[in-house]
Amino acid sequence: MKQIVKINSPMIQLNQLLKWIGVLETGGQISFLMEEATVLINGIVVHEKRKKIYPGDTVTIANENYIIVYADEVNDEC
Repeated sequence: MKQIVKINSPMIQLNQLLKWIGVLETGGQISFLMEEATVLINGIVVHEKRKKIYPGDTVTIANENYIIVYADEVNDEC
């Protein structure tokens, strides 16, 4: 599943992003997610709960969820 997410800020933390899009109910649940699933940002495995996600980054969770994050000022041609 590919999901496109718009943000209105220069960046968002990984735990905040996953809570905002409904993958997690609370930001604190990210520890459990990271223990159970592989979380990648732009194809690189991450272990930082508060890793900064910038416009244009791709977040992959357990090889199933693909999230393209971009700022509102970027056009919707993704």
